[in-house]
Amino acid sequence: MGYDAVVFDNDGVLVEPTDWDVIREAIREAFGEVGVDDPAEEHVEQLIGVTVDDVHAVADAYDLDPEALWYARDTAGSAHQSELIRNGGKNLFSDVEALWELSAPRGIVSNNQHATVETIVDHYELRDRFDVVYGRQPTVEDIGRKKPDPYYLDRALTDLGAEDALYVGDTAKDVAVARRVGIDAALVRREHNAHVEPATEPEFEVPDLASLVDEIE
Repeated sequence: MGYDAVVFDNDGVLVEPTDWDVIREAIREAFGEVGVDDPAEEHVEQLIGVTVDDVHAVADAYDLDPEALWYARDTAGSAHQSELIRNGGKNLFSDVEALWELSAPRGIVSNNQHATVETIVDHYELRDRFDVVYGRQPTVEDIGRKKPDPYYLDRALTDLGAEDALYVGDTAKDVAVARRVGIDAALVRREHNAHVEPATEPEFEVPDLASLVDEIE
């Protein structure tokens, strides 16, 4: 198809999604680190699919600094996921090997922590397979840069010098962020995201990465 770069989401596309119970455990640990030993369950849940407003609201409930709370939550989340990866609990999908047939440069842009993505890249020896890798930093500001915000996808495309790229994801947000930066989108339809219905149709909808490579090469 002539794409000058192909950029991938991470969780659910390259590696298995993280079980939310792992994140809940990390959040409870983070509360303990900032002096809250028995957080309300509603506040634990509020720090999962989180917005900037969520962090401020939860911090206010315990008279905490939002940045300190979020840093504790995000670094704990990354540490728990990294342990999961190293222990074989968050595996690389077997069809990732098909991507090495792509002729275009490759990148990763994830809503997960950059430290977690770095662990994945190193653990699965992908460092030489992707030209650019971006996840978010453990700051409240970077919560607002999660997809569908185009901040990190724009940075990746600039780094790659790409003008006609493809973004590959597994969520409606992934399709939306591709639209925001004016590039094509591909949706990988795996078992975990069978219910996903993007607001706009992606250019490609495939059952696996091997099928994607067949479509675009």
